[in-house]
Amino acid sequence: MAVTAGFRAFVVEQLQVAGPVTARAMFGGVGLYCEGCFFALIADDTLYLKVDDVTRPAFERAGSGPFRPYGGDTHVMQYYELPPEVLEDRTALREWARAAIWVARRKGRAKSESKGGRRSGPKRTRPAGKGQSKSGKGTKRSP
Repeated sequence: MAVTAGFRAFVVEQLQVAGPVTARAMFGGVGLYCEGCFFALIADDTLYLKVDDVTRPAFERAGSGPFRPYGGDTHVMQYYELPPEVLEDRTALREWARAAIWVARRKGRAKSESKGGRRSGPKRTRPAGKGQSKSGKGTKRSP
């Protein structure tokens, strides 16, 4: 899943038409984020965008296939290869990328709602402030 520095830089630059895109290395590839939303990935110098049942047909009509992290007919992820000609056409790229960002945001909301709107991880607590004990009850101050 190697990604060359030149291809990574080109993709990130091109995707700026859809919003502020940043890249992070992940598992030998690159994850692409727009305002913290993971919407695309690069593997083997190929750009894949997040899809759903609404956007997938456009990729299939263009002859694009899904990202298969383990090769062959094994596990398929909901990311499809962007047609190469779209990467060169900034107007078309804006539409395809924005659709992927929309899908990723919608999927992210659905996930958080299925968890009951609760965030995962330990409950955050505030440190005891001035005049407060760790139990949250007031303490008596000396004059």
